[in-house]
Amino acid sequence: MKTIKIGPGEHYVTRKQEVTIVTVLGSCVAACVRDPIAGVGGMNHFMLPESKTGRWGAASANMRYGNFAMETLINDIMRQGGSRSRLEIKVFGGARMMAHGAMIGHQNADFVEAYLKAENMHIAARHLRGHHARRIEYHLVDGRVRLLEMRLDQAHVEQTERKFFDTIRTPHDDGSIELFD
Repeated sequence: MKTIKIGPGEHYVTRKQEVTIVTVLGSCVAACVRDPIAGVGGMNHFMLPESKTGRWGAASANMRYGNFAMETLINDIMRQGGSRSRLEIKVFGGARMMAHGAMIGHQNADFVEAYLKAENMHIAARHLRGHHARRIEYHLVDGRVRLLEMRLDQAHVEQTERKFFDTIRTPHDDGSIELFD
């Protein structure tokens, strides 16, 4: 099996059945979607529920938003021969990672459920909300998902997510470069 790792704001779609797609989620949500007849599927990983513009600070990074990530994943699967009526959909993530703070994880989970309901698309499996990060392994050959709840040091996770959300609230100039420690 070939393993493809995706991170926040990314997605991957393929017809190769020998692929496993892996991601780690905290407050983010991932959708695992496949058409078992056409043999095409993929996964996305989004950070925030939705945006009308798709702008992230001053630069466009619309795949970080659920509404763009879901549309892109489903459309890419259909472009490769998938049929909307046969899609098998599994959703994961949306944990409340910060004990005293934003409910962004639950908002992400609420969004993906509402989006799929509005699109009249059935959720075959879900593991949403809660308080722990998750590692997801999605096996395209049979649609199987392996999930590991990661019982991490909650204070460390809270600090990491708070730092991340502080950086996304800070506007950046178009074309600027941001260096990370």
